[in-house]
Amino acid sequence: MKLRVYFGALVLLAFPGLALSWWNDDWSSRKQITLDASVTGADIRDNVADFPMLVRLHTGNFGYFGELAEGGKDLRFMVDDKTPLKFHIEKFDATNEMALVWVKVPRIQGGASSDAFWMYYGNGSAADGGDAGGTYDVNQALVFHFDDKNPTPQDATAYANHAAKSLAAVEPAGWIGAAAKFAAAGSIEVPASPSLALDPAKGWTFSAWIKIDQSQPEAYIFRAAEGANALELLVRDATVVARYVQGGKTVETAPAPIQQPGQWRHVAVVLRPDKLELYVDGNKGGESPATAVAMNPALTLGGTATGGFLAGFLDEVQISNAARGAEWIKLSARSQSLDFTIANFGQDESKGGAGGESSFVVIIQNVTIDGWVVIGLTGVMFIVSILVMTIKAMVIAKVRKDNKAFLAAYEKVSPDNPGQLDREESEEEKELAESEFLAAIVGKHDHFQSSPLYHIYHAGIAEVKKRVGNSSKPLTPEALHVIRVKLDSIVVRESQRLNSKMVLLTISIAGGPFLGLLGTVVGVMITFAVIAATGDVNINSIAPGIAAALLATVAGLAVAIPALFAYNYLLTQIKDIVADMRVFSDEFLAMLSERVADRFREAA
Repeated sequence: MKLRVYFGALVLLAFPGLALSWWNDDWSSRKQITLDASVTGADIRDNVADFPMLVRLHTGNFGYFGELAEGGKDLRFMVDDKTPLKFHIEKFDATNEMALVWVKVPRIQGGASSDAFWMYYGNGSAADGGDAGGTYDVNQALVFHFDDKNPTPQDATAYANHAAKSLAAVEPAGWIGAAAKFAAAGSIEVPASPSLALDPAKGWTFSAWIKIDQSQPEAYIFRAAEGANALELLVRDATVVARYVQGGKTVETAPAPIQQPGQWRHVAVVLRPDKLELYVDGNKGGESPATAVAMNPALTLGGTATGGFLAGFLDEVQISNAARGAEWIKLSARSQSLDFTIANFGQDESKGGAGGESSFVVIIQNVTIDGWVVIGLTGVMFIVSILVMTIKAMVIAKVRKDNKAFLAAYEKVSPDNPGQLDREESEEEKELAESEFLAAIVGKHDHFQSSPLYHIYHAGIAEVKKRVGNSSKPLTPEALHVIRVKLDSIVVRESQRLNSKMVLLTISIAGGPFLGLLGTVVGVMITFAVIAATGDVNINSIAPGIAAALLATVAGLAVAIPALFAYNYLLTQIKDIVADMRVFSDEFLAMLSERVADRFREAA
């Protein structure tokens, strides 16, 4: 038992060391890609060797397109720190942050989910490391990815079995990159080649992704023919049928249904030494006994004038001069499908780092440009609201302090000399009066300068002096009414000053969440658009993009919540001050009214 514990501890200690083994110091970052061949992924039972694995990169699983060299030429794939893997890039779109890469995996264990390799990146001076020909094994005789920049399909394998003629259009948005579009009027022709020859002992394999939107009486998906011998795959009504013609004898598999309008389906035909097999979506759709004979065929994709042209789409056409196993075909269909998760992406690691990054860092890395725009706007709103909250809190503190000091002094004022606290404003005070913040921060506070109560008192005394001067004549009721109006106007203006800029807080409260929601909705739309373009639908691809999109909503709420609390607190304080102003205004007027009454009594 102790030996097991010690051994387990040694293994656990050894793993971090292995994880930190770095292939080349010139590359700054890497990411591990794990392959799932178990029932939760490809669900294959046998081992598969030298398999070209499709790796779809997009913002959902890779957030460092900005670190890649032009065209992704610095990408490298390694089994460990010593064994490089052959690969090539089918499509690289830095603007939309997506890439399609084919990597030759030396061995995938059936039923296991432990096979993995590393993707290295982050070397701007690296030369292009892609090797299309080396990505495929010796039996892979032809691969058409289709390219929207080249209307004539080019073979990606080392055999260079390029098409000699193509009447098919190129559809940029295919299943895996671009696709060939057939309009029931033309085909793609590939001349005979020794690498495409059929050896009866080895067999022959054709596979492709197809999309058929309408029933067709009989149209060719492909035909490989030499003389009286031919291997064919046809669309018949809403089904596909594999057919082998040998010396005048025709053998067909049972038809397999495929038509689902708007959906792509993986189809494969395998001619073995003793039988013909048809596969749909990696599953066997039919078979029939057949005797393979040698031939060196010319190929036609999309129909022949005598047999019927195809109306539909073809993508990722692959031909092997050997019969691929059922597990190979299943793995091909599932690894290139949207419905299965075969490649799982680990966290990004930096050279010299501890490996991996926090979830928040991953979220930040996946925020799109529109998300940053929204977060930037909410950031501006946050800064503005913080400034308003801070300034208002400071101003209100000064106001309450000066009000308290003024009331204490006012209570000691003699009724015979109500203007004894009044003092004329200096020029500096008049200038600072335009800004309550500057008045509160740099203004003098030796004479209640920040007190609205004093401002009411000062305005009232000024009106009294304007009407009676230094004489002892009483105020008339009309003059008292004018003073009342003047005091009310001062109360209103002081209230406006106290409430100024508070609208910025209400904008943050109401606008922050809606602005954040807008960023989230747009981010989610972009995430799903990228997934639709790349064809990688799994939780690992969706989650980072959705989480990054939700960051905009978090930013909006982070602006609104503090602003909401501060607004309600400040508004309560301002209401109290306004109430004090109205009370003081009434008391001051009452005092003046009393003096008017006393003067009239004395005069009588």
